[in-house]
Amino acid sequence: MWARILQKGKVHAAMNIVTKPLLQDSAVALGLFDGVHLGHRKVLAAAAACKAQGLLPCVFTFDTEGFPRKHGKPFAYLYPQKHKLRLLETCGIEAVCAPDFVRMQEMDGKTFCREILCTLLCAKKTFCGRDFRFGRGAAWGFSDLQEFGAEMGFSVHEIRPEYYFDGEKVSSTKVRAALRDGFPTTAAALLGSPYTITGMVCHGKALGRTIAFPTINQPFGKGQLVPRHGVYLSRVRTPGGVFWGVTNVGIKPTVSEERIPLAETHLLDFAGDLYGAECSTELLDFLRPERKFEDLAALQEAIAADCLAARRLSAFHHLI
Repeated sequence: MWARILQKGKVHAAMNIVTKPLLQDSAVALGLFDGVHLGHRKVLAAAAACKAQGLLPCVFTFDTEGFPRKHGKPFAYLYPQKHKLRLLETCGIEAVCAPDFVRMQEMDGKTFCREILCTLLCAKKTFCGRDFRFGRGAAWGFSDLQEFGAEMGFSVHEIRPEYYFDGEKVSSTKVRAALRDGFPTTAAALLGSPYTITGMVCHGKALGRTIAFPTINQPFGKGQLVPRHGVYLSRVRTPGGVFWGVTNVGIKPTVSEERIPLAETHLLDFAGDLYGAECSTELLDFLRPERKFEDLAALQEAIAADCLAARRLSAFHHLI
């Protein structure tokens, strides 16, 4: 059964994407891991630590780009699957099972444990929060996992939540709220690193060049969360180095009627062409809301002021 539901195609070059039974026993972190925030990292660290015991650190998750709803509500994912895999790798994970959710949604909890955890992943230890749900309709929970584990030969370990300074549990929901409200510093504190827009630089209308502020354009994926529309101090990692940037997240109301959100960044002290390059844009501080200007001259004046504000604010951050 498992062979029919494993996702094909989206493979991260340095990550072992599991498509056939593993040849060694594993320790499996269980969860969606959208954003790979500090709470997630506790679960991942527990699995990664089992490498010293001869177990392969693994993750069972879903492709967040194809995850339609969560708890009955539309789901806006934080990071594309490629970026999520990269983060999982930095946490010490060496193999990932990330099936397509739609193909797997009718599997019952016991079949999941038998076919996926035991047969496919050779799990000897599993790690998750007590609120972990699995199986058709999320009808099975932590105690069921313990029962199946005792029957099938894998142990189940609860990882306690991570709490933010306000006493609330760190969660992807809290990260989304911070980004939607324009608080990238709060999001970074929850994630353990700045919220990052990743992807290939695409061609725009090249209007920025005509007003002396050339930009790189990075679109958001379908279904991806879009932070509060506005202008941010950013740090951009390019193939040629790291640069401060001024990023506008939004729909460019002064020059466009398409209303398709994207991140448009002017790199400070940079000259060159990044079309087609893979870049990472970290949102560090919110400067001002997006607004429509009366003409290009007013837009140019505002961008110049944004660049000046960004240079001043960059003194509170490190470039690398």
